[in-house]
Amino acid sequence: MATETYRIDPRSGLQYHDEAEKLIKANAVVGVVYLLVGGILALLVALTRWQSVHLLDASWFYLALTAHGIDMLIFWILFFEIAILYFCSSTLLRSRLATPRLGWVAFALMLIGSVMTNIAVFQGDSSVMMTSYVPMQAKPAFYLGLILFAVGGLIGCFIFLGTLVIAKAERTFEGSVPLVTFGALTAAIIAIFTIASGAIILIPTFLWSIGLISYIDPLMYRVIWWGLGHSSQQINVAAHVAVWYAIGAIVFNAKPMSEKVSRTAYLLYILFLQLACAHHLLSDPGISSSWKIFNASYFMYFAVMASMIHGLTVPGAIEVAQRKKGFTKGLYEWLRKAPWGNPSFSGMFISLIGFGFLGGISGVMMGTEQLNMLIHNTLYVPGHFHATVVIGTTLAFMALTYFLIPSLFNREVAFPTLAKWQPYVFGIGMYVFALAMMGAGTLGVPRRHWDMGFAGTALPYEFPGAAYLMMAVVGLSAAMAVIGGGMYILVTVYSIFLGKKLEAGAVSRKTSPLRLQPVAQAMEGYGGGVGVLEARGTFTLAMVFLAAFVLYYFINWKYLAAVWGLS
Repeated sequence: MATETYRIDPRSGLQYHDEAEKLIKANAVVGVVYLLVGGILALLVALTRWQSVHLLDASWFYLALTAHGIDMLIFWILFFEIAILYFCSSTLLRSRLATPRLGWVAFALMLIGSVMTNIAVFQGDSSVMMTSYVPMQAKPAFYLGLILFAVGGLIGCFIFLGTLVIAKAERTFEGSVPLVTFGALTAAIIAIFTIASGAIILIPTFLWSIGLISYIDPLMYRVIWWGLGHSSQQINVAAHVAVWYAIGAIVFNAKPMSEKVSRTAYLLYILFLQLACAHHLLSDPGISSSWKIFNASYFMYFAVMASMIHGLTVPGAIEVAQRKKGFTKGLYEWLRKAPWGNPSFSGMFISLIGFGFLGGISGVMMGTEQLNMLIHNTLYVPGHFHATVVIGTTLAFMALTYFLIPSLFNREVAFPTLAKWQPYVFGIGMYVFALAMMGAGTLGVPRRHWDMGFAGTALPYEFPGAAYLMMAVVGLSAAMAVIGGGMYILVTVYSIFLGKKLEAGAVSRKTSPLRLQPVAQAMEGYGGGVGVLEARGTFTLAMVFLAAFVLYYFINWKYLAAVWGLS
């Protein structure tokens, strides 16, 4: 304890434990490296699916698609999420980090595992996609790398939980943990379930790859693997919603409209969010319809309700804070006068709208057994999860980075004009990309096939001209999104390593209960019980969302009715 030091950031008032600060930086930086690698691969994949360009041959396409999925959906996001867990426990609770040496062991395992898996993919013979469905078999290093990464991530989750225990025992905070930390706790609980699912299926699959097990049942593999594959994205949902609340506090000093309501919504995530895994299995013939309906319909709707609550309370908290500052004219002066030039706010708000309108509505439609048959294994599916994981999670993490650069790294954000426009370039590119993919999927374009024309097959198929137009839009919008991602990486890397140094703040050998700045007070404090009518503009936006949701849901039932005549 004698060697522990704590730094008070003079700009936000947040307190950083020295060991936690180092681990947050290390995990965040490695995450950004994987974002860079995954972004380059994304452009190669998109330009190959654009039929007029068709950049890569089949073997390179499936290799790039495998590496892209793993690097973006698992490595980039989970490295950054571990950084968020340490930030939300040690920093927001003003506590020392539990077992920092074990934190470095966890980081090393995650790094070694992620590099091992990438090497296995790029060496060839492991192009099994992120799903790695058996009986397709990758090299043993592919599975072993994922297992090591998962063990490191699991250790990181337990360090987070241990830090909560230390903070409570040493009374570094009062009452319940702040809402942002509660959101991170939700993410950690889901992560433990997710990693356990991965271990249950990846360990025997690794043993199968080295010849110690003779057979893995494909249906059993799919059921258990999706406990990892889809639930890993549910970690993201809990984490990026916590980031939304954090940015509301950072930019507006906004507090939740109702702590109880927001915490209840997070509890619904813990109980029901993982059930959405079942929507990947709705076309599998070996599973009963009652199991599918029970998991993907009735109970999943509780998780949908939780997301809708957050979609109301996050902008509602911002509206209440803005109205207190005098922006009270009409329904939307609070939104018009919001700091749209601040990339933390613009990135967060673009993330929130895209996640709700594009990812949320399409996800509920896909979670209905009958409607799922319309778009299963088409490009609609990646269109949906790019709306949730990329627009929702990645853009939210990008927005948080603009706060962390001065607060955590003590550097001024470089290229401010570039930073100002980055969320718009990336966000608009991904909006168009997701919509075009969903449109192509609605027209039947397959999800993973290298050549949508099926050239060289006995029964080639010609899609309508609109499908080829959609794929051209996919390629162009992917290029725009990659440019936006490149802008983020340029600003982030330059700022961290070459940016202007800022005052680091006072360093002490003991924790400080002082909250020196409104930002710290808002992030570490609690919200009251604000009535929904005090956020009238947000309420009307929620009604627009509800109308769009109902309209789109029943349009898809109309599409389904159109094929009934075929029977």
